[in-house]
Amino acid sequence: MGLVGPGFIAAHHIDAVRRLGDVEIVAIAGSNMASTQRKAHELKVKVAYDKYEDLIADPRIHVIHNTTPNYMHTPVSMASIHAGKHIISDKPLALTSVEAASLCQAAARQHVANVVTFNYRGNPLVQQMRHMISAGELDTITFLHGQYLQDWMTDPYVYSWRMDAEKGGKSSALADIGSHWCDLVEHVSGLRIEAVLADLSTTVKVRYSSGVSAEAFAREHHEAAQPKAVTGEDLGCVLLRFDNGARGVLKVGQVLPGHKNDLQLEINGLKRSLRWEQERQNQLWIGLHDGTNNVMTKDPSMMNPEARAYAHLPAGHHESWSDAFRNVIADAYTWIRAGGVPAAKPSAVCDFAGGYRVCCVIEAMLHSHEQGGVWTTVGK
Repeated sequence: MGLVGPGFIAAHHIDAVRRLGDVEIVAIAGSNMASTQRKAHELKVKVAYDKYEDLIADPRIHVIHNTTPNYMHTPVSMASIHAGKHIISDKPLALTSVEAASLCQAAARQHVANVVTFNYRGNPLVQQMRHMISAGELDTITFLHGQYLQDWMTDPYVYSWRMDAEKGGKSSALADIGSHWCDLVEHVSGLRIEAVLADLSTTVKVRYSSGVSAEAFAREHHEAAQPKAVTGEDLGCVLLRFDNGARGVLKVGQVLPGHKNDLQLEINGLKRSLRWEQERQNQLWIGLHDGTNNVMTKDPSMMNPEARAYAHLPAGHHESWSDAFRNVIADAYTWIRAGGVPAAKPSAVCDFAGGYRVCCVIEAMLHSHEQGGVWTTVGK
């Protein structure tokens, strides 16, 4: 494999691939040779390129990992597809649904595996939750709600390409973390978000930049930092309607002190409720109206057989964010080894069609807000 874009998430892609044990990491590529060579040294990768085209052209590489800033997702992924190489892209798939659709079509024509790393799908209890719902254990689903809250952007001296509309896209918090929740709720429930009503805001309207884009979660104060106007949302609430008639609510924000990586999903049915919290990811809350509520801890011996495959340690041994990420990458390479044939795609893998779907949902939310907070149908 080869990786393009050696930023924050790149190290986790490299780590996950190394844990598979049978994939050679050939090279990484960045936009500056000196910094890319430093990163290659840190990641213990032998070859560094300063042009992604050179990495894609390397005949030793069969799989491209695209961890570039958002505005580079489409050109890098498209070049990989045209080269006939399997592609694993960070989210969001593209800046717009139009770009995402073109990537879907190109990947289908070239018959390559195409994966978007919505990594929370890889958590064992997320898959347990999904299989319980699929088996009808909740009965009719009526309400789906949750949040994805962080605080790393509370400081106005935090500035990265994510806040630059030309590089990060029109959306900020929704595209960055709201996209994870939207993918997760549809993946787990089997339902689709049909319409949305969004109320979004930009809490920190001016940020200060030294001219160098910081990696995610970095906090560095610079005396020479210059003010930058910010327009992307950093806080929002969205009402949801699902295709079975169920209602929902999503809260998203990145300027909320004390919330580090607070992703929560609760799904309520007529028979029972389920809630999973990323910061307590080895627990699944089960609620009943005619019995005692309980918490299911991660225990492979008690889990659905298909969900059990995502748990690698016995009960009492906690598994983590990086383990879930490794599970998603393992599924991606299972598909790659099968030649990217659509029928061979593991069910927990989000392909480019799924990535396109999330782009459509986020665009509907932005449109709803821009129109003054009106119900907006999600595009097909």
